[in-house]
Amino acid sequence: MLPAKTITEVIARLDEIINESIAKKSRLGYFACLYRKMTIAVQKGINDGMFTDGARMEKLDVIFANRYLNAYYCKSQNTATTSSWKIAFDATSQPYTVIQHLLLGMNAHINLDLGVAAAETSKGLDIQLMKKDFDLINDVIGSLINIVQKDLEEICLPMKMLAYIDNKSKESVINFSITTARNTAWANAVGLSTVLPTMYDPYVKTLDSKIAIVANNIKNPNLSQSFLLRTIRAFEPTDVGEIINFLKD
Repeated sequence: MLPAKTITEVIARLDEIINESIAKKSRLGYFACLYRKMTIAVQKGINDGMFTDGARMEKLDVIFANRYLNAYYCKSQNTATTSSWKIAFDATSQPYTVIQHLLLGMNAHINLDLGVAAAETSKGLDIQLMKKDFDLINDVIGSLINIVQKDLEEICLPMKMLAYIDNKSKESVINFSITTARNTAWANAVGLSTVLPTMYDPYVKTLDSKIAIVANNIKNPNLSQSFLLRTIRAFEPTDVGEIINFLKD
């Protein structure tokens, strides 16, 4: 599969994944819907002059997206991808809650892919020069959280209970996860920007193995979280296509 070259091409590829997922009633479409919203929001930010360097942010966004698109293609061809994406993709064959599927995608894409994309975008430059725009792009992602939370509550009213899963935060579990992930992404980006070229791939592989542990924790939460998630799953629609159609709007 040829990589996307522009954000517009990224959105078109995401539309294809979403439409294919609806046709096949595949849970792979859940994250694609969320990611499409994120990509459109970033594109709007670039067009509105939000970033110090809009061209650099489009480059970052496209590199970022191509990691997901390539992982999706590898899944469709049954070829190897990162451990964190493999766990997320394999989970789509099981009826986990919608929020778990979204978190698995965000874990792989933000914790790992965003850091790698930032490091590649700033290759040969001081990565700290893009910190302000990196924070802004994450603000754009974070601004979608309330929308996603409300979407999920409309799909399943008991989703409101997830606001109380994380005792360390008054925010919803989805917002807490993204906040943690984007901080991790920057730390990973800075780390990758300092390693020797010969150590780059092993460094990414090490990060991936750590992020895969987080993925397994999302699949297998603690007892109190598991109880709430089972309750939520009992009230969620059983039609995967119906959920995707709801999330994509």
